[in-house]
Amino acid sequence: MKQKERKKISDSLYPIFRGRFATLPREVWQNRRLVWKLAKNDFRKRYAGSSLGVIWALIQPIVTVAVYYVVFDKVFNTRSQLLASGIEVPYVLFLTCGIVPWFFFHEGLTNSTQALIEYNYLVKKVVFNVSILPVIKLIAAAFIHVFFLVILIVLAAIYGYYPTVYTLQIIYYSVCAFLFILAAGYVTSAVVVFFKDLTQIIAILLQVGMWATPILWDVSMIPGSWQLLFKLNPVYYLVLGFRNAIYGRTWFFEHTYTTIYFWVVTVLLFCCGTLLFRRMRPHFADVL
Repeated sequence: MKQKERKKISDSLYPIFRGRFATLPREVWQNRRLVWKLAKNDFRKRYAGSSLGVIWALIQPIVTVAVYYVVFDKVFNTRSQLLASGIEVPYVLFLTCGIVPWFFFHEGLTNSTQALIEYNYLVKKVVFNVSILPVIKLIAAAFIHVFFLVILIVLAAIYGYYPTVYTLQIIYYSVCAFLFILAAGYVTSAVVVFFKDLTQIIAILLQVGMWATPILWDVSMIPGSWQLLFKLNPVYYLVLGFRNAIYGRTWFFEHTYTTIYFWVVTVLLFCCGTLLFRRMRPHFADVL
């Protein structure tokens, strides 16, 4: 009897999942060739007309890493504090491992938030599937992320941390980052159409988040009672993962609770994002 009841419940929930939560992923997959083509075009047009072209996308993060390295390692001597916390890697490598996933998160969330507004002429077309627009902006941001992954691996090798089997985890953590940003992007891209101030709010939150995430510092440097609060930040999981992949030599499944927590947050955010996006989609064209 119980088995029949469970089957009846699962049969009733399947159409809901398929109709609500699985709609957007299915639409993206069905339009995958168009998504790839538009993502490449988006990446090209962003730097079209400038003398250095795509190099501008690489200059800002490199300069940022250089400035932070000089200020925090040479001026404030953060390196000695890391040593006291038991972290012996060069500070520039420690810093870069944190900044690479952060820049991807920053760039991906900012761009996907503006996807519907930037492509408003496509949103107004009845036949166009607007659900692929946040994905397009995120894939365009991923092109730069791939370049910095190469830079990160080369930098690690220069300091003697050569690629190992653990390094393959940067693929896993990059996928984690992509899905988390996409989940958040569906929420923000839908809301910003009706509430334009959200763009400024996100910019402020990202500015605060840069310092609230253990990128320039390590979570072990703060009192134990405060560590849990900072670990609740899902981006912490990505930063920690990149460091473990490059020089930590630990697998992601060894961090059982943080891995479960990250995926629970991502799945819940994605479900909320897809529902919100689908409910607001009929009104996008009217507002834009």
